[in-house]
Amino acid sequence: MAKIAILGAGVMGSAMAVPAGSLGHEVDLVGTPLDEAIVRAVAGNGWHPRLGLALPATTRAHDWTRFPEVMAQSPDLVVLGVSSAGVGWAIDRLAETLRTPIPILMITKGLHANGETIEALPIVVARQLKARTGLEPPVFAVGGPCIAAELAARRDTCVVVTGATAEAARQAARLFGAPFYHAAASADVIGVEVCAAFKNFYALAVGTAAGRLETEGRAENGAAMHNVAAGLFSQAIAEMAVLTQALGGDPASAAGLAGAGDLYVTCLAGRNSRMGRLLGLGRAYSEAKAHDMAEDTVEGAELARALGPTLERMVATGRLPGAKLPLMSAVLDAINRDRPLAWDFARF
Repeated sequence: MAKIAILGAGVMGSAMAVPAGSLGHEVDLVGTPLDEAIVRAVAGNGWHPRLGLALPATTRAHDWTRFPEVMAQSPDLVVLGVSSAGVGWAIDRLAETLRTPIPILMITKGLHANGETIEALPIVVARQLKARTGLEPPVFAVGGPCIAAELAARRDTCVVVTGATAEAARQAARLFGAPFYHAAASADVIGVEVCAAFKNFYALAVGTAAGRLETEGRAENGAAMHNVAAGLFSQAIAEMAVLTQALGGDPASAAGLAGAGDLYVTCLAGRNSRMGRLLGLGRAYSEAKAHDMAEDTVEGAELARALGPTLERMVATGRLPGAKLPLMSAVLDAINRDRPLAWDFARF
């Protein structure tokens, strides 16, 4: 039996308590300042209001101010379940409490742009913790098609865990090796993280097919636009491979769970697909966001805004092959310049 600390009590962080708890591990679920209502509910009767079920009895919920106490108990693994916007806050909490190089598993998706290039978040986290603590904890990440509610309901879920070596990633994954949680191992940290982040970005493009169908209507024979969506999906996979290779990863990851698998799930439903539909209806991004999705975080659009200037600078300097990334350019124009998200299949 292991001790696992999860920082972040949102749906995905909390769902990780289910495979861990099913194996008998002790789980300390620590909320962020935004998770106070969730922490109170789980601490009261185990019920997680956003997942709609009770977490395993081995789960203990804590306010974030008790994170130092949890870390003082020397957990075997720390899971970062915060949003990408909360990574800086999580690094602060870890830097304050790490006394030994406890392994860290990130389910947070995202990339970091410094103006010149783009880095995977696990690399950034590891570097900052070494600079601030002198320690070098192994930092792993999870990618792949994992809807939190399905995992919490113990539906079969296939993911990929990545780290410095495949064997190290495999050992980290064993802590969650429940019969319904199937984790492959990979040493391609960059490829897995690039795909995990960009799948939200490209889901915007695939989602436009639904909006265009509503605008143009079905054909006389009832035909829809599945071919269009499939063409956009295929181009998205090809471009994720190009981006992965240019950033130093293995392009094969784009065809795996972190790429094609996660993009498939993301295109089925969710905020990125909803925004894609609005763009396909001909709406400008800023107007659609303000009037239809003002309270929603659209991860793909946030990535476009955060990475857009760096991506375009890398294309301009030849570090990214712009001719092979026409769909990326179209999404950046739609999100950052309010231009129509136009397809040009001749450039694919």
